[in-house]
Amino acid sequence: MKTKYIDLIEQTFDFPQKEFKLDDNNKLQFHGIDLTNLIAEYGTPLKFTYLPKISENINNAKNWFADAIEKNNYNGKYHYCYCTKSSHFKHVLNEALKNDIHIETSSAFDIDIVENLKAQGKITDDTFVISNGFKRDQYVKNIGKLINNGHKNCIPIIDNYEEINLLSQEIKGNYNIGIRIASEEEPKFEFYTSRLGIGYKNIVPFYNRDIKDNPKVTLKMLHFFINTGIRDTAYYWNELSKCLKVYVNLKKVCPSLDSLNIGGGFPIKNSLAFDYDYAYMIDEIILQIKQTCDEAGVAVPNIFTEFGSYTVGESGGAIYEVLYQKLQNDREKWNMINSSFITTMPDTWAINKRFVMLPINGWQKEYERVLLGGLTCDSDDYYNSEQHMNAIYLPKYSKEKPLYIGFFNTGAYQETIGGFGGLQHCLIPQPKHILIDRDEAGEIVTRVFAPQQTSENLLSILGYDYGINNALALKEEEKIGCNETIKST
Repeated sequence: MKTKYIDLIEQTFDFPQKEFKLDDNNKLQFHGIDLTNLIAEYGTPLKFTYLPKISENINNAKNWFADAIEKNNYNGKYHYCYCTKSSHFKHVLNEALKNDIHIETSSAFDIDIVENLKAQGKITDDTFVISNGFKRDQYVKNIGKLINNGHKNCIPIIDNYEEINLLSQEIKGNYNIGIRIASEEEPKFEFYTSRLGIGYKNIVPFYNRDIKDNPKVTLKMLHFFINTGIRDTAYYWNELSKCLKVYVNLKKVCPSLDSLNIGGGFPIKNSLAFDYDYAYMIDEIILQIKQTCDEAGVAVPNIFTEFGSYTVGESGGAIYEVLYQKLQNDREKWNMINSSFITTMPDTWAINKRFVMLPINGWQKEYERVLLGGLTCDSDDYYNSEQHMNAIYLPKYSKEKPLYIGFFNTGAYQETIGGFGGLQHCLIPQPKHILIDRDEAGEIVTRVFAPQQTSENLLSILGYDYGINNALALKEEEKIGCNETIKST
């Protein structure tokens, strides 16, 4: 009878897989990284970023688009942009920019990052900076400053009717813009149309009214994105079709329009059963664009994408130790980890997002059905592997042998949503974060990016260090006053 954890995995999934396999001691490896050694050196809880995966995913996408463009005889260029809000960290941007890509921004401080990268020579004036988001005050000023200083490839994407006037007040010369389409959401959404962008039927009238005769502004790009991402569904293809109709109608009255931005939305692996044909989707998108433009008699656009989660998501991971097992009734076993899901992987409770979860050790043990709980006193601090399941399977817990578990492909959004370097729920400290890379010989190299948060870090944010210092200063003042009184006496 096959009752070991390894038996369960091999019977349920195609295993081993490209990034997941067991070593000779039946310990889990991730992209050839010895996770057991990682635990021995750095302890747990532990966050890590495997930098080479970022470049790998970027180049995979660029190759898929190149193949589709060649296959379909598509007379347009492809530009890969990184959506910085997925992870603003310097080590992520440095790795991504090794691959001749461009940047998408979403807020005022994003432009400060762009300026910093330019000062370091990581990007140049030739790098496209696609500025999305609702723009007011500082964001508009920063975009204006960037363009005024010579970055003509900064393209603000117009989100509402007022932004052209606001930008024109800050930008000294002529500048290029794009327009974002307010796509219609899936029926399950609480709202019908995205709050971002301008409605399908209003874009051509908007161009004719506010842009066509404006000598300062040139429309270059139409921007399209839907929340559900790029998926092989009737909903996606229907929305893309409506977008392309807008593009050809706009192109007929706006000769300067030469680019279509299809946004982001490539999914990332969230289980060992993940199955998504990236090459097929890209080929079909290119084909649909070409056919629509050819039928309308207009030139095909250059294609831009803004991949965020796809770029950085699969580079990240987290490792925890199961501290204790609580039997709450006759069937519910709670494996308590030495950290918090709410603080370290907020998407698990905020949007019920799934990640790949596997034990690091214990693969030869019998398995059991368990629930995973975090350290906070919040009832939502747990992990649920399936939307309609309340339990997951792990090797049997024993007090004598520590059980370590890993969550993989957590590299997008979790640090920024969780408030990296800030307060954490119930003051659970933020884990140590390490960076993993490979040297020229292909050997693994690691370094600490950030140590685990300390009590002093959190108390300082809460103002307690100020209170302590202020109290000490008052005592010192009282002491000086007392001495002066003695002297005068």
